[in-house]
Amino acid sequence: MNASRNLSKVFSALAVPPPSVLSVSPGSGSVAGGTSVTVTGANFTGATNVRFGANSATSFTVNSDTRITAVAPAGTGTVQVTVTTPAGISSQFVTYAYTQVTGPVLSSVTPPSGPAAGGTTVTLMGSGLSGTTAVRFGAVVAPSFTVVSDAQVMAVAPAGSGTVQITVSTPGGTSNGVAYTYASVPVVSSVSPNQGPVSGGNTVILTGVNFSGAAAVTFGSAPATSFTVDSPTRISAVVPAGAAGAVQVVVTGPGGTSAPGATYFYLGAPVLSSITPASGTLSGGTSVTLTGSQFLNATAVRFGAAAASFTVVSDTLITAVAPPASAAGSVQVTVTTPGGTSAGVSYEYLAAPVLTALSPAAGPLSGGDIVTLTGSGFARTTSVHFGTGTAAFTVVSDTALTAVAPPGPPGPVGVTVTTPGGTSTALTYSRVPPPTI
Repeated sequence: MNASRNLSKVFSALAVPPPSVLSVSPGSGSVAGGTSVTVTGANFTGATNVRFGANSATSFTVNSDTRITAVAPAGTGTVQVTVTTPAGISSQFVTYAYTQVTGPVLSSVTPPSGPAAGGTTVTLMGSGLSGTTAVRFGAVVAPSFTVVSDAQVMAVAPAGSGTVQITVSTPGGTSNGVAYTYASVPVVSSVSPNQGPVSGGNTVILTGVNFSGAAAVTFGSAPATSFTVDSPTRISAVVPAGAAGAVQVVVTGPGGTSAPGATYFYLGAPVLSSITPASGTLSGGTSVTLTGSQFLNATAVRFGAAAASFTVVSDTLITAVAPPASAAGSVQVTVTTPGGTSAGVSYEYLAAPVLTALSPAAGPLSGGDIVTLTGSGFARTTSVHFGTGTAAFTVVSDTALTAVAPPGPPGPVGVTVTTPGGTSTALTYSRVPPPTI
């Protein structure tokens, strides 16, 4: 008591004015008390009491000569807030209103999931959130939160696992819970098919785990043109365009981004430079050699629209058997691989030559006479036969050629003309023995 009187004398001796209260924030709180209130004013040093009406604050801290933080006691109605120091009691009529605070209500959380490591900023929507004092994810307190408005709070998720209930606490109580799921990092185990053209556009299937809620699928640095989460273990994705070579396919979900490991190969289209021979019969069956590059994994060789049987010999060589055609003329031969379809090279289907006349149609057994053959399709003649004997010949035009009849036994033989388009039907040439005397 003596010490208090002595201190009062000291303050009086120093002429220290009594405290003054200018404002309180917030200006209202729950009738149950517990609200943290900031009192601003002057001459707070040495404060011995803070009262809300007739009731002393549950606790208070003198932060500075102009600021006190006090915890409001329980109360009702509107009361005057006063500060007491050895120099006296504040007299300003600054009020604090006790209100019947309704407990907070949560309606949603966005996003509703995040990685087990935490760190995701979530938006909580609801009502009665302005006095939020804590946000909990299950039993774990959020490391930080920001009250945006009475209807919105932003909070940073702590680390956790499984599905937990998020709650908000205010002086009015604790809210209902909204579910938040700690998701696992997705894992991509395979891509099928694992190769395609640089132009993209093909659909591939990703298999793995933890795909639910996937937000992105990327091929290297390029996002998939589109994707669909078929199940927690399967995604269908449309490949974007890319440069020739290998890239990593990764999936990003609520739990994070998958580690590299699933490889996709962008393939350049094959290049077809030549075909040998460049022509053949309408009936097909001609064996041809295709040269070029990037032939590995070829899936088709086509003569026009007709598919051919083929064998990939190497990355630069394919052998194929020409399919039949319905009419003479040129078609484009192409090679198709997972990287696309080559530009075409020309292959000509040729009709078999037609032999209509021989002149003369007979000659000596010794041969040597010049026979003129007329007809059509002679321009590419490769051989002329008299029976089984091969004759020397000269192509005069597409409709005429001359041949030297080879020697042979007496009697008729069939004369034929052969071109890449086939062999003509035979006309008869007769070898006649010399007359006997």
